[in-house]
Amino acid sequence: MKFAAFILITLVSLYAAAQKPVRWKFSAKRIADKTYEIHLTARIEQPWHIYSMTTPPGGPAAAKIEFSGNPLVTITGVIREEGKLITKYEKLFGVEANYFEESVDFVQQVKIKSNGKTYVTGYIQYMVANELQSLPVTTQSFNIALQ
Repeated sequence: MKFAAFILITLVSLYAAAQKPVRWKFSAKRIADKTYEIHLTARIEQPWHIYSMTTPPGGPAAAKIEFSGNPLVTITGVIREEGKLITKYEKLFGVEANYFEESVDFVQQVKIKSNGKTYVTGYIQYMVANELQSLPVTTQSFNIALQ
């Protein structure tokens, strides 16, 4: 009986690790001379959700975005989350959490110091879950051209 339980737990863990319920699209939109909006857009499969950057400590991992240094690019303002924010008590973690279903767009304004082509690079760390399970924190790199 213990061996069967071990096999079941192992299979469930492997199944969860093989799932990739989030698809990313990275883009830049020019909004003024030398000013861009960087978009990190997640499409989330049902019934999964991705946790917001505003998810309080003590529960699931909040999304975190880090930009690599580029002397030609200045990060301005704070990252906006665009999507339908849901706040709900999560039984899985025993806390109230903030998350998005279906999609979320993380938007950051940047300015370039000179005309020409350069890049914004970095990574986003995020966690997804559904009513039954959560997947480990995942790191996704991005490299977005500005021209």
